[in-house]
Amino acid sequence: MNVHRIHRVAKLTGLSKDVVRVWERRYGLVKPSRSANRYREYTDEEVALLRFLKEELDRGQTIGTLAAEGRSSLLQRMRSSSPPTALELKPHEHLLDELALLLDPLDKTRFEQKINGAIAVIPFEEAVQRILLPLQRRVGELWHEGTLNVAVEHYVTKIIQQKFFSVINQLPVNDAGPRVVIACPEGEFHEIGAQAVAYLAAIRGCQVYYLGPNLPAADLLAFCTRVKPALILLSLTEEMSEATAKRLAEDLDTLGAQWSVGIGGRGSHAIQPLLRDTKIELLDDPLLLRNRLSALVAAKTMASRI
Repeated sequence: MNVHRIHRVAKLTGLSKDVVRVWERRYGLVKPSRSANRYREYTDEEVALLRFLKEELDRGQTIGTLAAEGRSSLLQRMRSSSPPTALELKPHEHLLDELALLLDPLDKTRFEQKINGAIAVIPFEEAVQRILLPLQRRVGELWHEGTLNVAVEHYVTKIIQQKFFSVINQLPVNDAGPRVVIACPEGEFHEIGAQAVAYLAAIRGCQVYYLGPNLPAADLLAFCTRVKPALILLSLTEEMSEATAKRLAEDLDTLGAQWSVGIGGRGSHAIQPLLRDTKIELLDDPLLLRNRLSALVAAKTMASRI
């Protein structure tokens, strides 16, 4: 997870440094850590909370009322209701062009310096949508075109995976949110999309069970029977034969008879016609997915208050 100094926080949120400090000291709404040289360091979640507070003030709320609600409640509301902006959904095309040029021939030092520098100055959720996922798609396209060596494609994939692992490992364990199982079906080995979904679900307050790639349908069914998830999300990226698509559709129909199931990825569109008479949801659009996760968390929160 990124950390940001206060001058960067001010740029990311539109709040002055003085306001950020006052909200910290007087209300305890943000809790930055301190670096070795005593500079305040704010996580992506702190930045997102400050943005949320500013949006609430713009709607007519007062900081006193928000502070009385409490940090935990505000974080929960933020995760449940804060939609991404158009900028957060738009790929950073100029940066992607620069990164692609550093892959052929591979300039490892400059490539890693550039991607690390770009990710360090924006919230990680924005980096996922604007940099990491578009970069994975770009590299995959270059490999399919034959202009990029498969070893380089693997190298970039592992770099992106390292970013996800690093951030997800820093997230607090959540045992109160709705249970979400995330996996790639049998034969699906590309898991970047599934890892991104796991991160998006976790930061919104879901209790995430990430099962990784190439998971047989019988094992997924057995696992869900024990866990009883509120939602199953499957990443489908591979092109598949008609027989494979039909078999997968049958597996999904079995899952969907017991649990809510959503699918996404390039392969999800190919199989969608086979699922028209089922309850399987197509969640390939980033905004649809975020709204679905936010609604799930909101429903769980509402149920816990009854």
